Amino acid sequence: MIPETHPVDNLLRPFDGHVPGISALLLVDGSAQYARALGKANLEQNTAISIATNFRLASVSKQFTAAAVLRLAERGALSLDEPIVRFFESAPAFWRQITVHHLLTHTSGLVDYEELIDPNTATQLHDCDVFALVRRVDTGYAAPGAAFRYSNTGYCLLALIVERVAAQPFAAFLREQVFLPAGMHFTVAYEGESSAIPRRAFGYSFRGGTFVRTDQNLTSATLGDGGIYSSTIDLERWDAALSNDTLLPEPWRSAMFTPHIAMPSGESYGYGWFLTSIAGRRAAYHTGETIGFRTAIVRLLDRRCTAVVLANRSEAAPLPLARTLIETALEKDMVSWE
Repeated sequence: MIPETHPVDNLLRPFDGHVPGISALLLVDGSAQYARALGKANLEQNTAISIATNFRLASVSKQFTAAAVLRLAERGALSLDEPIVRFFESAPAFWRQITVHHLLTHTSGLVDYEELIDPNTATQLHDCDVFALVRRVDTGYAAPGAAFRYSNTGYCLLALIVERVAAQPFAAFLREQVFLPAGMHFTVAYEGESSAIPRRAFGYSFRGGTFVRTDQNLTSATLGDGGIYSSTIDLERWDAALSNDTLLPEPWRSAMFTPHIAMPSGESYGYGWFLTSIAGRRAAYHTGETIGFRTAIVRLLDRRCTAVVLANRSEAAPLPLARTLIETALEKDMVSWE
């Protein structure tokens, strides 16, 4: 175990007390070596955060969308190389060149749907609304496959593809085919205020010298790009499922962490994961940012060592905290190598 005094402890102090808080977890070989939960999930009701508190994951959700697609591909229900026009009627002509693989790797060239939202829109968008917006645009940023450009649009369309292939709502498919098999019994795909989220954290932003609830916006109900609520304890189970055949056979799990496209930063992107290195070791990570929430998950790829940091305030920076947890484990020789 990491000693009680840990480099991350001091970094977490701003989250302690009657303020929006944080939940942090370090896993080595599947066992929790560091776990802290500080601050409040709900300031108005004075509800404390625990390791079971559910935070909005934002774009950390994309790895679950990718897993759903790969589950279907592994069964032969769809091919990653097939054009997405198979799944969408009346799509623009250039969509014939866009494949499922392009959506997964942010290389479709599709326009960001948030640029297309009518400023008078007053109700939350869903994935089907994203399709309605982007189908009106007959050009993209670049030719499909030509370049990486992070795309929330692409992941919303992936959710719709899963719905159409599986013939059931995306949230139901996630629950039945991803969350429950992984043992993530309290993880929820948020479909609007009708969704029941147990042990829910609400999001906040620091404005005018105080924390103001900023929990939802127009894009908070889209699922494919960022609509999942989960906890550090359920993400521990997710990490375990990524380490065996619970959800995907090894070749398909490897495909998630294969560098399919290089990025200008020098990093790469797999399927739902950024690929990088930490202290010379191969690693995967993703962050999530939405109004009131900041999240991060980091995994070493050559040995089981994972850090998860979830916060319900807009000014938090969870990725450096997660990297510090990983780097400290390496420095203390907690991680053995095969």
